[in-house]
Amino acid sequence: MTLKIGFVGLGMMGLPMLENLARGEENFEILAHDRDPARLERLAQHPAWNRTLRPAADLRALAGCDVVITMLPDSAVTNAVIEGEHGLAGVMRAGSVLLDMGSSNPAETLRLAPLLREAGVTLIDAPVSGAVAKAANGTLAIMIGADADGLERVRPVLARMGASLIHTGKVGSAHAMKALNNYVYAAGLLAASEALTIARRMDLDLDVFTEVLNASSGRNVATETKLRQFIVPGTYNGGFALALMAKDLRTADSLQALAGVSASQLSLCTALWQRALEAMPAGVDNTEIHRYLERLNACAPD
Repeated sequence: MTLKIGFVGLGMMGLPMLENLARGEENFEILAHDRDPARLERLAQHPAWNRTLRPAADLRALAGCDVVITMLPDSAVTNAVIEGEHGLAGVMRAGSVLLDMGSSNPAETLRLAPLLREAGVTLIDAPVSGAVAKAANGTLAIMIGADADGLERVRPVLARMGASLIHTGKVGSAHAMKALNNYVYAAGLLAASEALTIARRMDLDLDVFTEVLNASSGRNVATETKLRQFIVPGTYNGGFALALMAKDLRTADSLQALAGVSASQLSLCTALWQRALEAMPAGVDNTEIHRYLERLNACAPD
C-alpha cells in the first residue's frame, strides 16, 4: 500500500531530511511544500522528482496525505501552518497523522494535540538531533512523543531519516526532551568556549588543550565536535544557527514554570545566549558564542 506523505519546511535541516525520505524503496508518494518556492529548485535534481516526489503549491494540496511532516523553525511558524487560514488543522483528513519534527515548545504541542484530535488528526512530536551533517546522511537521532500505535504508524517514515529512534513517551515529551537536551549541549559549549578564552589569554596551545579536554573529564559533545573543527580554526560554521540555539534555550527555560522547579544555571545560560544573539550579526552559527565571549573580553581590562 502506498503511503502519501506531505512535507512542509525545506530549510537547512528539512531539505536533506526530505531528500533521504524520498530516496527510500518504500512505497511513498511525497508532496513537498515551502513558502519559498526557490527551495524546491534543488529537488528538481532528485532521482524521484516528478515520479514519487512532487511539489505542492499550497497546504490545501496536502488534504489527501496519510502523514504530513512539518520541519519548521519554531512554534510561532508551526502554529501558523497548522491553525492559520487554510492551515493543516482544517485541511488534513480524519485518520491522518501530523508529525511535527521541528523544535517546538512542548506547551504548544500539548495545546494543539487535543484540538487536532477533535478533527480526527493524531499529532506526534518527533524533533531531531544531529545537525545538518546527520540530516544529510540519514543518521539523525529522532525523539518521538506518541502512543505505541502512533509510533508504529510513523516508524517506517522516520527510519528513512534517522538511525536512532527513541520513544520518549506521550505527545509533548519529545519536544520537552529536545529542549532540555539542547540546554545541556549549550551549557557544555558555553563552558568549553569560556575555558578556551581563558586558555588563549594564558598563551596555552589550544590544540593541545582541546586534546586534554577530549581525553579527560571535561569531554562533552561540544569539545569533541566543535572546538578543533570550527572554533580553534575560527571558521565558526558548525551548521546550527545561534538564533535557533537561543530559541531552544528559551523553550527549555520556560519548562521551569511548567514543571514547578527552579534551575538557576539554565536561567543564566539562557540569558547569556540571548545577549549574544542581540549583539552578534544575524544568521551566525551557534559556535560564534565563543567569538562573543572573545569580544566581551577584548573590551575588558587586562
